[in-house]
Amino acid sequence: MSFSQEKAAATPLSWEKIWQRLLAEIFVPQERLRWAAQLALTEVIVDKEANTWRLCISGPADLDYNSRQRLLNGISEYLTPIVPTTCEYHERDLLTDDREYLEWLEEYRSEQAANPGGGLYGQAWQAGLVSLDQVEHPGDAITVIGQVITVELRELRNKKYLLTFDLTDFTDSITVKCIGDEGLSRLAEQISPGQWLTVGGTTEIDHYVQELVLAPAFIDRAEAPVDRSDNAVEKRVELHLHTKMSAMDGLTDLKEAVQLAAAWGHSAIAITDHGVVQAFPEAYELGQKFGIKIIYGMEGYLCEGSEMAELEKTYHIILLVRNQEGLRNLYHLVSESHLFHFYRHPRLPRELIGKYRDGLLLGSACESGELYQGILAGLPESKLLEMASFYDFLEIQPLGNNAFLTREGQADEEQLKEHNRLICRLANTLNKPVVATGDVHFLQPRDEVYRRILMYGQGYSDAEKQAPLYLRTTEEMLAEFAYLGSELAQDVVVTYPRQIVDLVDDNILPVPQEFCGPELPGSAEGIRQITMATAHRMYGEKLPQIVADRLNRELDSIINNNFAVLYMIAHKLVKKSLSDGYLVGSRGSVGSSLVATLSGITEVNPLPPHYLCAQCQYSEFITDGSVNSGVDLPDKECPRCGAALSKEGHDIPFETFLGFDGDKVPDIDLNFSGEYQPVIHQYTEELFGQNYVFRAGTIATLADRTAYGFVRKYLDDRGAYKRRAEVNRLVIGCTGVKRTTGQHPGGMMIVPKNREIFDFTPIQRPANDTNSSTTTTHFDYKAISSRLVKLDILGHDDPTVLRMLQDLTGQQPQAIPLDDQATMAIFSGLESLGLSEEELGAKVGTLGVPEFGTRFVRQMLEETRPTTFGELVRISGLSHGTDVWLNNAQEWIRSGQASLAQVISTRDDIMTHLMLKGVEPLKAFKLMEKVRKGKGITSEDAELMKTCAVEPWFIESCSRIKYLFPKAHAVAYVTMAFRIAWFKVHYPEAFYAAYFTVRADEFDIALVEGGLDVVNSRLKEYEAKGNNATARERNILTILEVSKEALLRGIKFGRVDLYDSDAKIFKLTGKTLIPPFISIAGLGETAAQSIIKAREEAQFTSVEDLRNRTGLSKTVIEVLKEQGTISQLPETNQMNLFGF
Repeated sequence: MSFSQEKAAATPLSWEKIWQRLLAEIFVPQERLRWAAQLALTEVIVDKEANTWRLCISGPADLDYNSRQRLLNGISEYLTPIVPTTCEYHERDLLTDDREYLEWLEEYRSEQAANPGGGLYGQAWQAGLVSLDQVEHPGDAITVIGQVITVELRELRNKKYLLTFDLTDFTDSITVKCIGDEGLSRLAEQISPGQWLTVGGTTEIDHYVQELVLAPAFIDRAEAPVDRSDNAVEKRVELHLHTKMSAMDGLTDLKEAVQLAAAWGHSAIAITDHGVVQAFPEAYELGQKFGIKIIYGMEGYLCEGSEMAELEKTYHIILLVRNQEGLRNLYHLVSESHLFHFYRHPRLPRELIGKYRDGLLLGSACESGELYQGILAGLPESKLLEMASFYDFLEIQPLGNNAFLTREGQADEEQLKEHNRLICRLANTLNKPVVATGDVHFLQPRDEVYRRILMYGQGYSDAEKQAPLYLRTTEEMLAEFAYLGSELAQDVVVTYPRQIVDLVDDNILPVPQEFCGPELPGSAEGIRQITMATAHRMYGEKLPQIVADRLNRELDSIINNNFAVLYMIAHKLVKKSLSDGYLVGSRGSVGSSLVATLSGITEVNPLPPHYLCAQCQYSEFITDGSVNSGVDLPDKECPRCGAALSKEGHDIPFETFLGFDGDKVPDIDLNFSGEYQPVIHQYTEELFGQNYVFRAGTIATLADRTAYGFVRKYLDDRGAYKRRAEVNRLVIGCTGVKRTTGQHPGGMMIVPKNREIFDFTPIQRPANDTNSSTTTTHFDYKAISSRLVKLDILGHDDPTVLRMLQDLTGQQPQAIPLDDQATMAIFSGLESLGLSEEELGAKVGTLGVPEFGTRFVRQMLEETRPTTFGELVRISGLSHGTDVWLNNAQEWIRSGQASLAQVISTRDDIMTHLMLKGVEPLKAFKLMEKVRKGKGITSEDAELMKTCAVEPWFIESCSRIKYLFPKAHAVAYVTMAFRIAWFKVHYPEAFYAAYFTVRADEFDIALVEGGLDVVNSRLKEYEAKGNNATARERNILTILEVSKEALLRGIKFGRVDLYDSDAKIFKLTGKTLIPPFISIAGLGETAAQSIIKAREEAQFTSVEDLRNRTGLSKTVIEVLKEQGTISQLPETNQMNLFGF
């Protein structure tokens, strides 16, 4: 800014401060964030003789006229009382000076990062300390102290690094952003969520997000402020606390609650969620970690148990576990309340509580308990004494908890006090303890905002009037109940709760601590015999050393850790499926186990690539890492007997399945045919008994996206603007709250015959669906999967498709050569399909092939052009990982630093590559585990790899990965996919019939009527939707793509035939596909089956006859008419009198 003449009038001391103040007053926050950084006061022209000012303001051309005039007029009106002022607006683009300044600023920040001055980053900063709710304007030099919410480090295209982290002091939040060199990556390692930092810098507008951010000049660690502390000599114990498992109501983070109670010196803390006990397993672990006693309990819904549940009132009741028997009884109560007494809530009939009362302590609960409700109803004291006698202890709570009664006119503050005094008198008369509890729903007073947001989103009218349901210190509770007198206050706050704690056993286990596998007598010896028999049949009487060593290690781990029963179960299930004609695909890392391969559980052979002779058992192993998969070995004849050698092995370490020491409980996941899944589930129940097999339960919590919706609605309905960092803080505070329960798609939990399910978990219906016959574990299966066997018996399309293809062609899928060149060619081109890119509009031929048919994977194929099975495995791994292909492997391939065969694609690649480079196995394993879980690598890890001459790109790749797929899983997927692709090349008619059959419920015959021209037109229509397409529309787009390809290859689509079409299956007649009934939009499976059943009885004589015999609706009849399916039928059976 410049002055063109000597100032004649008094000017403001700081034009910059005046300028920022004017912008703040003239523009609303959204406008200020959008435009402030692009506007500048460039010149002040002083007219000495006239004593006037003229201000020149430069800004972007796209600032609208109304905003310009408001800006110019506002400045004039503000300054004219001092000196008459006029303003001019000059449009400008980004000036050279601006670019130079930005370049300088980036350079300066890099220097600051490279030359720290006592802190983590930068040099000492002198600006004043402010709270974040005061940060409103760009250009302010400030210092703030806050807690880190999230941290992100990204490498930019110019090889610079961008470090961003959100910071909150709980008055507001802000994003801190800085750009620099590799020094920022070291800084990022020292910053983590939850950490407190001092940050000094300048506020500025981030033009990318159009928001105020803080550009740091200084960052250092800070001491976390002490919110509250418990300094009482004798400490209280909280006996009424709700975690996030209290569905859409409790906001208390369990870990933070236990940690805080321990830090305050409380000896115990109770967990009492609404109607559920799903926090128990985690609570036990936290109690052990922080050295605090966990009181296991629940706030249930008491009722009298009448048959008219919808008319019966329920009351809250506290149940605390006193001993192990009480825990088991509580599990029975939870189970029966969910299975047999669920109406809106899991209800507890009083008689049922009496049946399972042993080992439990009953409390009268909050104002929703029957005792407090009786007081509000004005019941006589004799009746109240009768009510209170049912409980082992009575409960009173702070006045603020019941302040809503005052707002509703039911009681004033003095009456609330009297209610608590009355409860104390009742307890004294009955010689029962009375305890003061907080009915805790969130941890800190400031956390009420999270509950406010969730309650508002659920439609509660009083969401803004949150009760103070936070965890209180002893001093806070004593002050709250001072009106009772100091002696009684001490009793209810400290003495009596601690007496309750003393009644509770110290070593209650919510879940057994040992692994309790089911018993299948002879499993250990059986698995050993099956494995060794197969090994000798394949590899000869004297096993190759590499095979013998691997088997000895695996069998020792499996048998000594009692895992043999898991292998035997899987062996029996797969054997049953294969005997019934359905292939089984393996998932996860089970293919890492050679024992699993030789016992028939998986087709994946984890040994290094090798040749094997089926005639004389000759073998030849390649162990130098030069071959990714044995399938890719060149054909070779046996040097002993001249027979063609088979090509085996995928080089997968055993450690990725059972851990480095072989003691990790195996998770054997199997993909059965979807149509066969019910059969195998029933077989599992037959193996172990119906009362010992339960579906694996799941708990669905509020995810980020859903929580964001709650936060956004709350803010938008109030017209409240919050920075992204503050929105993120509110979202994080709301996430993790339980929404509902469900079931794993194929998980089965097996209870041993010498135990009951209630030794491990209660049971319930999925999502509390009272119409469901399925019984699931009450605990999320992950909480008990290390204690019970979990079988993943999943339904999958691939085995179903292969069975259908086998039935149509007579070709055994297992006999398909995995190195068939015509099939391999479709992964890099179209020649094998006889099509051109111009015709199909695609460069590769994998449309409809599992794993390789999506647009994302096809783009990967186009870029990499794989030619080997091993490279297809890599594509599968790359496509399933997170930050493995994009911004990672793709970059190394494009730059020529690595090939597809070299990049990291699966977790196993890390361990095998590092071991080949000389890293000791245990360190290689630990590095693999860190990287595959997205934990990155430390500078020490990088240095270790450098000393072993690991490639720089490999080290950098490890640092970027967030999740890695198991190689065994990729091999299993690719094996199935390749077989299906083989049918596509060699039996196209069968392939398309099978493909459309498994998608028949989404296929609409109207989409392909009219042939190729119509399909092309529909394709353009759906492609135009782009990212706005729904999931169903994206599925239809894929079906259209495959339909186009089928038509180009000479496949025809017939009409739905009243007598020839199946209900769900596409039938094949030459090169014509006969669509099923459900391919007609609006005609569901029930209607389709009714047609099939009726036509088997007799032919239809008219439309009327069809409708009467099938019960089809008028709408469905009209659809059949439109398709021409019933065009040959007369409307009615009436005889035409003039027709003869």
